[in-house]
Amino acid sequence: MNILIINGPNLNLIGKREPEIYGSETYSELLHFIDQLSKEWGFTYKIVQTNHEGAIIDFLHEAINQYQGIVINPGAYTHYSYAIYDAIKAINIPTVEVHLSDISRREPFRATSVIAPACVAQFYGEHFKSYYRAIQYLLEVTNV
Repeated sequence: MNILIINGPNLNLIGKREPEIYGSETYSELLHFIDQLSKEWGFTYKIVQTNHEGAIIDFLHEAINQYQGIVINPGAYTHYSYAIYDAIKAINIPTVEVHLSDISRREPFRATSVIAPACVAQFYGEHFKSYYRAIQYLLEVTNV
């Protein structure tokens, strides 16, 4: 399986940005973690990160006929980007939403994901393990 992993706004700052919420592990450590999973589980992947909503939509569109699954951490766009929701629906690729923090236990505006209904699953609140569970889900449950 070839998986596209999209990281949205401010994910490049993990380890520096509010470590009490997002953890002390860095973005480089997340990349290494996913690389180790790919070697262990035998999937191929590409990771992209952007702070721009339109770029996320472009990545989703470009995924057509290239990837069998997508893991997306849309950052704060989770809570208001119907454009990303529409892009996920349009491409028809199993997409899993992830978050490092527990969005259900944070500020009230973070409790609702407008992206989740377009996704096949959502994992949050487990730091890097959220990505682990999302990739595992794509490999074991989607059967593509």
